[in-house]
Amino acid sequence: MTYYVPRGGLPGQEELTTDRAVFTDAYAVLPRGTMRDIVTSQLPHWVGTRAWVLARPLSGFAETFSQYVVEVAPGGGSERPEDDAEAEAVLFVVDGTPALRLGGETRELRPGSYAYLPPGADWSLRNESAAGTTFHWIRKAYQRVEGIEVPEAFVTHEEDVAPEAMPGTQAWATQRFVDPLDVRHDMHVNIVTFQPGGSIPFPETHVMEHGLYVLEGKGVYLLNQDWVEVQAGDFMWLRAFCPQACYAGGPGPFRYLLYKDVNRHARL
Repeated sequence: MTYYVPRGGLPGQEELTTDRAVFTDAYAVLPRGTMRDIVTSQLPHWVGTRAWVLARPLSGFAETFSQYVVEVAPGGGSERPEDDAEAEAVLFVVDGTPALRLGGETRELRPGSYAYLPPGADWSLRNESAAGTTFHWIRKAYQRVEGIEVPEAFVTHEEDVAPEAMPGTQAWATQRFVDPLDVRHDMHVNIVTFQPGGSIPFPETHVMEHGLYVLEGKGVYLLNQDWVEVQAGDFMWLRAFCPQACYAGGPGPFRYLLYKDVNRHARL
């Protein structure tokens, strides 16, 4: 599998400023060219680490999640990675081999590794290799429901999760890392893949918020009323009810990491 990895840096003074970045009241697009050294953030209790913050709760916009791309240098990491006891998380590795300690057991992750961490999970992460590592970190405040247990932590890999074709087509498939009918989970983080020429054939309009990070390929995405070209390394942020559809642009697969909030009553 191929996963785009941002490398930072800074454009030269001879480069044009114009790019595809846009922020509207319905969606935002952060092209990969916006992920530069000067827009990284430091995180408390992390060493040798920087993060591109792609999404965070904003009043009047998308409000349920945050998403980072985290780069950890050799020897870096954290023994106290999370400071919010009610935050759940998904980690998805796109480069390198970080060591995840979870519940007293240490696992060496690799590109394509996926970890779900429930609220209050005992975990830490170190980069013990001689090369850097990069992963996505998606965080959400878990919505507890009386009589429903919190899901347990787990670690898997994309290779172990079979793509499920959408009804009536082999050109559009989803890798679901948790059972969609398991209401313990209040967020899904999946991988969606379109083969060249594949499409979402109607404008999806729904209550779920989305974060979409393009892992591979290129496509044309309908966001509200606008058709926007996107490519590997771009991030799209959609508020609830923003119409969306897409066409895969080829010549290879168009793949993205997709966040959405699920399985809960609307807060009144």
